[in-house]
Amino acid sequence: MAATGGSVESVTIAGREFPCTADADVTRKLGGFENELSPNGNGTSRVLQTRVSPMFSGVVVECDDARDDQEFLQNVADSAELVPVFVTYLSGQVYQGEGTIVGELGFSNQSSTASFDIGGTGKFTKQ
Repeated sequence: MAATGGSVESVTIAGREFPCTADADVTRKLGGFENELSPNGNGTSRVLQTRVSPMFSGVVVECDDARDDQEFLQNVADSAELVPVFVTYLSGQVYQGEGTIVGELGFSNQSSTASFDIGGTGKFTKQ
C-alpha cells in the first residue's frame, strides 16, 4: 500500500483549535534521540546519542481577529508553560504531547494566518 501525504487539518493548542492552511508543509519530529558515530583508533565505532525535543515546524493556521487568535497565541508563547498540543492530519491520524510556541510567531493580515513552530518535551505520540 502506498503512503498517503497531505495537509495538516488542524492544530489544537491549550484547548483552542486552529484550522491549518492546505498548503502548509509541516515537518514532524517525534523527539527522542539523534545518533552520531564516533570512530575509535582500532577501527570500531561508538554511538553518541543526543536527546532532541519533539517539534512541528512550518505550522500555518487561520488567525481570526474576531476570536483574538493572535493574542491567544502570543499569550501561550509568553507564558513559557507547556500546554496540551494535538495535531490532526487529513488521514485522521492525531499526534499529541505537551508543547509551546517556539521561535518567531508571525502574523499576516493579508492572508489572515499565523505561522510558527511548536516545540515540546518528551515525545509527540500517536493517539
